[in-house]
Amino acid sequence: MAFTKDTIVAEVMMKAPQAQPFFMNIGMHCLGCALATGETIEQACRAHGVDADQFLEELNDFLASEA
Repeated sequence: MAFTKDTIVAEVMMKAPQAQPFFMNIGMHCLGCALATGETIEQACRAHGVDADQFLEELNDFLASEA
């Protein structure tokens, strides 16, 4: 399972709840709030000053290592 910039944050939480620390580390603590249900990973990263490509690479690598 690999996520993209267009993946909605809430979708990640539903499919890979073990990814929560990656979002918490960029300051995104409201993973269950209304924004998470409509915000993409790219939008979340932009809002928190994080490079989306790097974030996704690390996130997807972590999830692949667990498979």
